[in-house]
Amino acid sequence: MNGSGASINQNLHIAGSDYKGVRTFAFEIKHIAASNFAIWSSVTGDQFPKDFYGGNGPENLTTKAAILKFLKDSFALGRKAASMLTLENLLQPPEHSQSTRLRLAIFGVEHAYDHYGQIVEYLRMNGIIPPASR
Repeated sequence: MNGSGASINQNLHIAGSDYKGVRTFAFEIKHIAASNFAIWSSVTGDQFPKDFYGGNGPENLTTKAAILKFLKDSFALGRKAASMLTLENLLQPPEHSQSTRLRLAIFGVEHAYDHYGQIVEYLRMNGIIPPASR
């Protein structure tokens, strides 16, 4: 509903819009997950899988179930990393990183929120109002 009480057309499409070079919804999710693994594996010391390089995750992840599992696993690694943070180690860089654990933790959250915003715009460009905006 808009301010006048009238319904807003939820099937809007931006006429003449060009989506060249724009990540799809699935690629945004895969990018967030691959980035989570890159950021959080620095903190946990877990091995960063080679097929996650390039920022979009493994190419063989094409189904909704596989992509969601990839995303959930990446946030599980984030929870593991957060549980390893202490007052004593927050300002120390983990092995193979020049950033502190605190900076990596902040960036992990910032990055996910940045791409959430991009996902919201992508959905709106395709005439979908995200649930949190309804």
